[in-house]
Amino acid sequence: MQIQEVFDLIKDDISAMEEGFRVNLNSNVYLVSKVGEYILKSGGKRFRPMVLLLSSRLCGYGGSNHIPLAGVVEFIHTATLLHDDVVDNANLRRGAASANTVWGEGASILVGDYLFSKAFFLTVKHGDMRVLQVLSDTTTRMAEGEVFQLIKHSDAETTEQEYLDVVTNKTAVLISSAGRIAGILAGAGSVKENALANYGMGLGMAFQLMDDCLDYVSTDEDLGKSVGNDLREGKVTMPLIRASSLATEAERAVIRAAVEGDDLAPEELARVIAIINRYKGIEYTMERARAYIEAAKKELDIFEPTVERAALLAVADFVVERTY
Repeated sequence: MQIQEVFDLIKDDISAMEEGFRVNLNSNVYLVSKVGEYILKSGGKRFRPMVLLLSSRLCGYGGSNHIPLAGVVEFIHTATLLHDDVVDNANLRRGAASANTVWGEGASILVGDYLFSKAFFLTVKHGDMRVLQVLSDTTTRMAEGEVFQLIKHSDAETTEQEYLDVVTNKTAVLISSAGRIAGILAGAGSVKENALANYGMGLGMAFQLMDDCLDYVSTDEDLGKSVGNDLREGKVTMPLIRASSLATEAERAVIRAAVEGDDLAPEELARVIAIINRYKGIEYTMERARAYIEAAKKELDIFEPTVERAALLAVADFVVERTY
């Protein structure tokens, strides 16, 4: 199955979820609606809701709460994007001006807070205590991941395990929770719940590792931001960590200067990319991503071969094949 077929399979559910965005962003405070609508409609792949919607179908869920709860997951993700862009001083998001650039940092932070609050309001309305617990645990871990990433900002000595800890909590745990919530909704039992959560975790790890690679190898147009943007923002990611672990002392000095400096010149970026390429940091990171994807796909073996399982397998393949 191709990824476009996956989108077609759940297009009605996605449309219903996005209609829910319009309803739930209807606030008497104009700026809330405007900023929320701007970021939610700025071209995201709806990757996290897709996992929840497909997993619900895979488990035979026959109700309707998967639609608003998929929206909850996207609200939480969007709230973190609003906060991230403020922390990172980002000017672009998905090829367009970031919300903090358009409306200011204060508006981005406060609307992010609103989306978090709305997400938990909707969880109480459409979920149950177990769903609420999963999302409470998830958002706590995400906050810890954000803080740990802040601590490791511009730290050229960041280890591979420290970075994987950041990715687990900051990115992968929300995708994992999307799978688990689907299992809870369907009453699928702990074995299938855990399988879907593990599938989501593997997807999330691989998704971020591929982002790490794309940041160094894609064009500006593909990424919707500048190539090497992570390095400019002081983020030490897997390709750089791998290269640094194998580099000479002189090469590590080049990396340190680039990571710790205030302004990354084009020639500095070129030198760092050359070191990454010399030690095959991109290839190593892609191999790690593929390993996570293979493990994630194996988690689906306990389910009957249905079109939904085929779709989830296709989503997994897309993660490591995408160019944006």
